[in-house]
Amino acid sequence: MYLADFHIHSHYSLATSRDLTPERLDGWARAKGIEVLGTGDFTHPGWTRELREKLEPAEPGLWRLRDKWRQPHQGCLANAPEVRFLLTAEVSTIRKRGPRTRKVHHLLFAPDFDCAERLQKNLTDWGGNLTSDGRPMLGMDPRELLERVRSVSPEMFLVPAHVWTPWFSALGSKSGFDSIEECYGDLAPQVSAVETGLSADPPMLWACSRLDRFALLSNSDAHSPEKVGRNATLLETERSYEAIVGAIRSGDPKRLVGTVDLFPEEGKYHLDGHRKCAVAFDPVETRAHGGLCPVCGKEVTVGVLNRVAQLADRANPLDRPRRGQAHSVVPLKEILSEIIGTGAASQKVDRRYWELLEVFGPELPLLLWTSEERMAEAGEPVLAEAIRRVRARTIKVQGGYDGEFGRVRVFSDEERTELNRKKGKGETDASSFSTGPSPFPPRGLLGFDVVGFRRR
Repeated sequence: MYLADFHIHSHYSLATSRDLTPERLDGWARAKGIEVLGTGDFTHPGWTRELREKLEPAEPGLWRLRDKWRQPHQGCLANAPEVRFLLTAEVSTIRKRGPRTRKVHHLLFAPDFDCAERLQKNLTDWGGNLTSDGRPMLGMDPRELLERVRSVSPEMFLVPAHVWTPWFSALGSKSGFDSIEECYGDLAPQVSAVETGLSADPPMLWACSRLDRFALLSNSDAHSPEKVGRNATLLETERSYEAIVGAIRSGDPKRLVGTVDLFPEEGKYHLDGHRKCAVAFDPVETRAHGGLCPVCGKEVTVGVLNRVAQLADRANPLDRPRRGQAHSVVPLKEILSEIIGTGAASQKVDRRYWELLEVFGPELPLLLWTSEERMAEAGEPVLAEAIRRVRARTIKVQGGYDGEFGRVRVFSDEERTELNRKKGKGETDASSFSTGPSPFPPRGLLGFDVVGFRRR
């Protein structure tokens, strides 16, 4: 079994890091434990030229970084699995259909550079500007994009990206549709998977029977190398394009094993709200306020949880057939930030991060599978307790809304005060702090009865 992250970006995309190069992506994928990484942005000619220069063929339909571009790695990465790259891209379509302008993002897979470059030519001949942004914006209908992708090669594959995001997705509240079938028309049978996005996780999609036929992918949509793997997909296949896409198309949980997601509340469109007025609502509160911000009187941005509630028809998400595994994680640096008492981007946290990877190996396997006993025996009881709570879903998450990311708390205020007090007196350090039972109750799959909400 291995971890894959298919949806990322390059330094050719707007509002992304200059460090999004193949060599830096290779290093961070190793650190995270990602073994198959999407290239992102294969529609951009400059990026495909760079990929051709820096990658070499590996297994069929996959590539690896050429030796000359390998950077010196920290010692903890020396034995990490070698990363394979798979050609992917995100494309935005914008076209009015019915009363609304529909803005939908799509994740594309290509089996080789020839297909990628033929699609570039197809879209350029149509009139698309592919050089202004790694994620091109095309004034066409979603169905037309799918038709063009399929005309280039039936081996190419399209997945509706971050399918619930309000502004730019197939099912988004602001510019999407009410079904995948409505979005892609008669070509909808060619769509066999959807992407969860950062503000949703599989149980939220399990609540909608209309999505039962679709396999579920989770990806990072990384705009900087360090964000690779914040969401990921678990696969049990050989490493090849055909095997990977075949597993996704089939939805077979023995091959497409499941997903790894941030808690969806961390996503910046989970709840409803109005960021300028610091107003955040759950769907029930939004309904009580008539969908309006009580501060300024304008409409709130309806988030993913509310949109799921509008379309859900299943009281128990666990009734979905052929469910894959669904793991929830909190990034290691966010956990360390709580333990150490400094920001997640601080040098102290960064130093501890690499020290822990030196001991335990890549981040995602540590968060998912390393035993709590092993962590405690290695002198990390607080880390073991924190990860135990994450695995048990006994944490507190303040939901994100209207473009504002959510926040996670693993320890209560009292526990953090006690930790800081002991550290300040020099009585102990973070690695010897002993915690008691989690003060937070277990988190349910959705947080409220979505079917009951729809009936009100």
